[in-house]
Amino acid sequence: MRYLSLLPFACVMFAANTYAANTEVCHPSSEKEIAGLFDRWNASLQTGNPDKVVANYATKSVLLATVSNKPRLTPEEKRDYFEHFLAGKPVGTINSRSIELDCNSAVDAGLYTFKFADGKEVKARFTYTYKWDGKQWLITSHHSSAMPGKD
Repeated sequence: MRYLSLLPFACVMFAANTYAANTEVCHPSSEKEIAGLFDRWNASLQTGNPDKVVANYATKSVLLATVSNKPRLTPEEKRDYFEHFLAGKPVGTINSRSIELDCNSAVDAGLYTFKFADGKEVKARFTYTYKWDGKQWLITSHHSSAMPGKD
C-alpha cells in the first residue's frame, strides 16, 4: 500500500517531464544553412589554426577522422589531430551530399575530396551531425573515412 501512495507523485513527475520535453523550441533552419556549416568548417581549415577548427565542435563531441585510428573526444585530442592535418594545407570540396533536418539537429552526409598543397587528393565519405546550442550550430559528431576504391 505504501507504494500506491507514491503513484500520484510519479504520474505528476512523468507528465511534467513529458510536457517539458514537448516544449522545446526548434531553431528554424534550411538545407542551405546546414550546407554552409561545411563551408564554415572548411574556411577554418584555411586559417591553419587548429583552435579555429576545433571551435566548430561541441565540447561533448566525437571526431572519427580520415587519417587517424583514434577517436578524438576532447577538444585537446581534436586540436592534436588538426595540428597534424593542417600541415598539409587541406582544402575540401563536397562531391555529393544528403542533408536531413530535425528540431535543433541536422545531419549532412555524403562524399568529399581533399586536395593538399603537395598535389595529393583524398576522396572520402563523411557524416557531420550538428546540434543548435542556443547560439550557433556545432558539430556533435564527424565521421570521415577514405573511399575503399570499389563500388
